[in-house]
Amino acid sequence: MTYCLGIRLDAGLVFLSDSRTNAGMDQISTFRKMMVYERPGDRFMTLLSAGNLSISQSVRELLQVERIDGGHGEPPITIWNARSMFDAVRVLSAAVRRVYEQDGHSLKRHGIDFNTSLIFGGQIGREPMRMFLVYSEGNFIEATRETPYFQIGESKYGKPVLDRLINPRTSLDQAAKCALVSMDSTLKSNLSVGLPLDLLVYRAGELHADRLICIDEFNPYFQMVRGAWGQRLREVFDTMDDPRWDGGDSAHPLLASSERYEPLTKIIGPETRLAAG
Repeated sequence: MTYCLGIRLDAGLVFLSDSRTNAGMDQISTFRKMMVYERPGDRFMTLLSAGNLSISQSVRELLQVERIDGGHGEPPITIWNARSMFDAVRVLSAAVRRVYEQDGHSLKRHGIDFNTSLIFGGQIGREPMRMFLVYSEGNFIEATRETPYFQIGESKYGKPVLDRLINPRTSLDQAAKCALVSMDSTLKSNLSVGLPLDLLVYRAGELHADRLICIDEFNPYFQMVRGAWGQRLREVFDTMDDPRWDGGDSAHPLLASSERYEPLTKIIGPETRLAAG
């Protein structure tokens, strides 16, 4: 299992990935899930991968040389000459389908699903930044202002903080901090996600990235995030009123009747009949 996150903001892009891969309790390895494709001043692209490691590695290898028909006598399109991120993600989709053609049926005969999911984002020339989520079938969707982030892998533990804090106007530093909190929540709840982490922050229009760091368990900032987030959660939790079951005065009574629903009926014997609905 893994956890990867991509965020598209007005100010730029944030990518974060863990590096744990496991094929059982005693087969835990470290493989990086992030790849950066960059030609400074011309194009910047980042790929995050989750799912079957052999499939992801094959897709990443093919992506560098994959080409699709340019049409109307134009040269074939690659990620290196694509004029838009849409064309670049079409090349990535072709690479996914090519790996399926090569390995999909063999994997299926051995009871293994063709399982990969990819986050692909970046900027080419003067085109606006774009980010896509690519599925195993090779189809994809694009991040929007209403849905400015994508997760792949073990996503459920780190999603609540993103939903509460991330919007297109979030600053890059705040988004990076939020991404690390999201990752910490996932690390806390799922042992199949593990350090080190790769964090990349891309500023819109620069067409290269210089904010790229590998984070291990000794990183001072990540240690601070992990400790402070847990401590602040406990502090907020302690400031909330405890529920009162005696019906006494409370600014936030728990024993408030519902206009729509009745309390649960207890079964006290075989003669008890539940009301329909």
